[in-house]
Amino acid sequence: MEVHTPTLGESTVTDPDVEAIPVADYGYLQTSPEYYLKRLLAHGMPSCYQLGPVFRHGERGRRHNPEFVMLEWYRLGFDHWQLMEEVADLVDLLLGDAPCQTIRYQEVVAPRLSEPFDEADRQALDLAFAEGAEALTGRWFVTDYPLDQAVLARPHGETAARFELVIDGLEIANGYWELQDAVEHQHRFEADLAIRAMRELSQPAIDAKFLAAMASGLPDCAGVALGLDRLMMLALKKRGLDGVMAFRE
Repeated sequence: MEVHTPTLGESTVTDPDVEAIPVADYGYLQTSPEYYLKRLLAHGMPSCYQLGPVFRHGERGRRHNPEFVMLEWYRLGFDHWQLMEEVADLVDLLLGDAPCQTIRYQEVVAPRLSEPFDEADRQALDLAFAEGAEALTGRWFVTDYPLDQAVLARPHGETAARFELVIDGLEIANGYWELQDAVEHQHRFEADLAIRAMRELSQPAIDAKFLAAMASGLPDCAGVALGLDRLMMLALKKRGLDGVMAFRE
């Protein structure tokens, strides 16, 4: 089912790697419809999707824009592996058929670290991942993220049930087999805010309505967010977003 959630909301994410754009006296432009879509699912919505604008502060460049179009969807009863198959089908539809390979997160970063993987700090891992992902040619699903990078994915053994799709070095989509534990959500949000404090970033309030929805029960599901502008950039063989965005304000 197609849905439309608020573009302007009173709350935002705590993720230290994502900065929302505040709107005085109103709240925030949404960085993703994720929280709203999961609230709908917790209240009985079937599998659903949204296609529309999202906003990120400070993201501007050849492959970044503060406003872009996101396609985000959730499948009831899916795990992350099943959702990866659906994402690959969509990419084949838009870009043409091609194999989509799988690589573990550790395999991407380890060759670019100056220290053992288990001893590297987050900054070193992030840099190594950016370099490693950019070097990937073809279509790749990166899987088996460390648990401290699970974001809102559930644990899956010793790693997180999270994946990213990278096509020719460009990060296209990020998906999870969704975390259902409301207490664990709270702990992760608090950990996010501690990291944000260390980085001297803003301290958004934890979204109480989202936590209440998770406490009421999120059904077993998997979800993914896909940057449509970047995917269209690849489909049209453009070098940057200027080739697919009519307005770069």
